[in-house]
Amino acid sequence: MSTEEQIQAYINSQPQAKRAELGELHNFILGILPGCLLWFLDGKNEEGKVITNPNIGYGFYTMKYTNGTTRDFYQIGLSGNTTGISVYIMGIEDRKYLPDTYGKTLGKASVTGYCIKFKKLSDINLDVLADAIRYGVKATATS
Repeated sequence: MSTEEQIQAYINSQPQAKRAELGELHNFILGILPGCLLWFLDGKNEEGKVITNPNIGYGFYTMKYTNGTTRDFYQIGLSGNTTGISVYIMGIEDRKYLPDTYGKTLGKASVTGYCIKFKKLSDINLDVLADAIRYGVKATATS
């Protein structure tokens, strides 16, 4: 199954309301990042045990760990969870940047150092989310 097919199967597996919103957000992110590398992580480790929610990934950068190792990963992630939807903006070193810059203008969302979590799309300002995504991609573009 191709990455695009895995992504579509994941979106289709969600309850109707979340399915519609994940599909809309998927297309929204593709509009911001046309032609980006797509990823799908099923949330399972090497032994097949579920350790996290499945994630759709967009873009590419090389994560650098403090021990000197690296890992190729996506720049932006999207995932449905039990309480709503999470958008991950990976690779931002300053963990206060997202909450300080976008937290007050984003809407009804929880904003951490790399995650924007909200219940439904109507709770957030999509223009602000787009700005946060563009910032995250720019911040990791040279990684």
